[in-house]
Amino acid sequence: MTAPIPQPGILEISPYVPGKGALSKGAKIIKLSSNETPLGPSPAAIAAYREAAEHLGRYPDGSARQLRQAIGDAYGLNPERIVCGAGSDEVLNLLANAYLGPGDEAIYTEHGFLVYRIAILANGATPMVAPETACQANVDAILEQVSERTKMVFLANPNNPTGTYVAIDEVRRLREGLPEGALLVLDAAYAEYVRRNDYESGLELVATSDNTVMTRTFSKIHGLAALRLGWAYCPKDIADVLNRIRGPFNVTSAAIAAGTAAIADRGHIEASVRHNEDWLGRVAEALSELQLEVTPSVGNFLLVHFPKEPGCDAAAADAHLIERGIYLRRLESYGLPNALRMTIGTEEENLEVIGVLREFLEKRRGA
Repeated sequence: MTAPIPQPGILEISPYVPGKGALSKGAKIIKLSSNETPLGPSPAAIAAYREAAEHLGRYPDGSARQLRQAIGDAYGLNPERIVCGAGSDEVLNLLANAYLGPGDEAIYTEHGFLVYRIAILANGATPMVAPETACQANVDAILEQVSERTKMVFLANPNNPTGTYVAIDEVRRLREGLPEGALLVLDAAYAEYVRRNDYESGLELVATSDNTVMTRTFSKIHGLAALRLGWAYCPKDIADVLNRIRGPFNVTSAAIAAGTAAIADRGHIEASVRHNEDWLGRVAEALSELQLEVTPSVGNFLLVHFPKEPGCDAAAADAHLIERGIYLRRLESYGLPNALRMTIGTEEENLEVIGVLREFLEKRRGA
């Protein structure tokens, strides 16, 4: 018997491996490997989810109209240009399904989100990787990768796992430098956390062009990672294309209800931002005092670089942390083998991680 042969590119994909975490009865676990919010979801979202549980026998609204209207109200957008998906991952894959194929090229940056490469290869296209400068996307390096076969550019802004961002003037320069037929996809999963005057998520750029899309998620600041909910703001024609190929009920009723409540709870969102603003700087400073290099971040996580000498490197630090029930994110698959990504957690979690790393480094350096 002969096994079926998958489409070109699929066997080149390395399966996505999520951040580690363990559930163990009676054991204290600190999971800071997946950039989840330490404040959890809005109480209003939890209440809406529980109410939706009373109607599980019914199909959801296939257009997610209530949720799209809530998103539109929150950001002043036309709901008809919003497409919702099972996480922003699904939306990213829908864009690749619609606009990439064999012979096409798509660009992403050196330490960009792994889903981009998966989506490109899954559709038979060729991934092109643009080098970064000090863990930051470089517009000139991206433009150097452009060819007549370029059909799409993925830009995570802010970027995961580095925490760096590209100023809006540079994003506009990137858009202007791309061929008109090339789609620029701005992945703004962490936009709500950014407090920089020169940053914009891309909404205005989408509103004023026919070839730019911005994606967002409910998994981060809204705390709805378990429900898998994301959305895209698109030009009208692109929204029409995505609605033709997405599943007819790709977003669940529970996700629609919880997302609608979450995005309306401004108080909870602002509390999450305040907590992150407070602890992002404090944790970065504490890690720097341990003589660890920390890439400046505008997200809800930090990229922490470790010494290269054996026993003090990222692998050794990770093993030590796991022994203490602490899970950060290893980054070999992102081309950062000697770094760990740490999500900003609760006060107790942050202090615990700093203390364990201090113990680890003092012991190794004193050996």
